[in-house]
Amino acid sequence: MNAGPRPPVLNELIHHPTRLAVMAFLSGCAEAEFRAVREGCGMSESALSKVVARLEAASYIHVRKGYVGKRARTWLRLSAEGREALTGHLAALQEIAAGAAALGASLDSAAGG
Repeated sequence: MNAGPRPPVLNELIHHPTRLAVMAFLSGCAEAEFRAVREGCGMSESALSKVVARLEAASYIHVRKGYVGKRARTWLRLSAEGREALTGHLAALQEIAAGAAALGASLDSAAGG
């Protein structure tokens, strides 16, 4: 028995707005310094630290620590797995939006609008 097409599957880990923002930010660069990501995403240091820990545990981002002069620095970058997960999540969001728009248009046409 065929139940019809499968609905798009969102990635629950990436779906959270702060994690999505960090993943999207990192998708635009090869690597970014922690502070740049924090400022770019408008997050507190502690909030970003929690997001980074969660995404790193899922192997979606790589964390590199080092020094610039005597100052400790942390750099972040998407892993191949993270980039693939983000691409799939965004495709699912687009599929949901397109399906909703098509349904809305068909209902509008059926109502004579």
